[in-house]
Amino acid sequence: MTKKVYHLKTCDTTRRILKDVSKYLDGFEFQEIKEQPITAKQLDEMKALAGSYEALFSRRAKKYREMGLKDQNLSEADYKYYLLQDYTFLKRPVFIIGDEIFIGNSKKNLAALKEKLQSL
Repeated sequence: MTKKVYHLKTCDTTRRILKDVSKYLDGFEFQEIKEQPITAKQLDEMKALAGSYEALFSRRAKKYREMGLKDQNLSEADYKYYLLQDYTFLKRPVFIIGDEIFIGNSKKNLAALKEKLQSL
């Protein structure tokens, strides 16, 4: 079973989440996305689980506003392009457990993640 976390070690929110669930993370592979950028293959695998590149895309990234992307109508190809260009566009953290994906830090997502981790 795949057990992987894509994270950014300089992100306070991600660090807090990882600390909160740390007792469940034995056997997980960790990929720090600034030091080891996401590949197109990895992104495609995440998209297959998430349903779209847009689901993986963070509209909170500073560059989203700086580049004027919020004023554009982005396509799936655009989301993929930007996700591969800059790690800051990935919603963090991303947990992959088997054939399930947990993206970002919403309360609903974190509750589902904890439930899944506790059942392993």
